[in-house]
Amino acid sequence: MNIRINFVTHKTGEGSCIMEVLKVVLLAIVVMAFVMVGLAVQILFKKGGKFPNTHIGSNKYLKEKGIACAQTEDKIEQAKARKELRFKQVSLSESDSASFC
Repeated sequence: MNIRINFVTHKTGEGSCIMEVLKVVLLAIVVMAFVMVGLAVQILFKKGGKFPNTHIGSNKYLKEKGIACAQTEDKIEQAKARKELRFKQVSLSESDSASFC
């Protein structure tokens, strides 16, 4: 079984099709370069510039409101649950209380 795939191109302007594709690719590269420079303006032109930390835990306004990231909230709740579980498991039997008196 032989399968042949033939690409149909116009005889008048085979090179123009390739040129159109190259133009689009170059345009995309130029646009991406402008985007990258635009994102890095603060880093490039500001003394000691760096990308802003957008993590919830480092946002001072959210800290003032007592809001933390989901992972931190989960750790806090798990610690509370462990503490409550420890107190529930503690019990005194009659033989233990008799030895203290």
